[in-house]
Amino acid sequence: MTAVRNIRSIIRRVALLTVVVLVIIPTVFFFYWMFLLSFRTNVDNMAYPPKFLTRTVVVDNYSIVFKQNPFFRYLLNSLIVAAASTLLGLLVGLPAAYSIARYKQKGVALAIMLARMTPHISYLLPWFIFFRMMRLLDSYISLVVTHLLVSLPIIVWTLISYFEDLPRDIEDSAFIDGCSIYGVFARIALPLVKPGIIVVSILSFIFSWNNFMFSVVLSGPRTRTLPVAVYSLMTFEEIIWGQLAAAAAVITLPVIVLTLIIQKHIVSGLTFGAIKG
Repeated sequence: MTAVRNIRSIIRRVALLTVVVLVIIPTVFFFYWMFLLSFRTNVDNMAYPPKFLTRTVVVDNYSIVFKQNPFFRYLLNSLIVAAASTLLGLLVGLPAAYSIARYKQKGVALAIMLARMTPHISYLLPWFIFFRMMRLLDSYISLVVTHLLVSLPIIVWTLISYFEDLPRDIEDSAFIDGCSIYGVFARIALPLVKPGIIVVSILSFIFSWNNFMFSVVLSGPRTRTLPVAVYSLMTFEEIIWGQLAAAAAVITLPVIVLTLIIQKHIVSGLTFGAIKG
């Protein structure tokens, strides 16, 4: 019986590993192909059948991208918008999630969910008209506010479950000791949901960093972000795949590095939540 159980356990592990590999291979190949295109000439990139390996490495695509386009400014714009929308989302979303979790405000939670489920393109025209009337097109304010449509629902709905898992006895003890609701929120609730705050901050930053639709309409030469800058490299006359892949790598690499550095916080936050036991 022990031998049969060991064999079944091995089969399950092999099957699970096979499924994981099959899921990971397309993603890994996508990144491999992107970086490979960025280090090859346009002639090699247009070769048919395609070449999956290269003998020569060319870095001209990166130098051309940074020389012909102010990519450092676009990088700074993306950092400013993503960081500001994440911080503002946390300032609004943390107390909102705590209030919804503690006072069972299901109507507010449903409204936030509907705002997240509604196609973002339906907000685009009203936002454009509003910011044009306010003369805020091509400004950080317009981009940060619109990016909140993406980050705020993620922050609120993720943190609701964390706040709901907090033991009420701890908060009741704090109230008995004379702590106000604001003190309980700041001194007890927030430290206990720190893993959740880390997770939603990362997710919000990444979603804002990759946002394209709002940025392409509301930004301009002064506030253009990296996704819009990459899109501008595509023309009707010609697509230079090496430069396009190099620009895409510039966008993707910071997110990959950030995820690898803090992957432990993501896994622990999403898996275990704020409170165990």
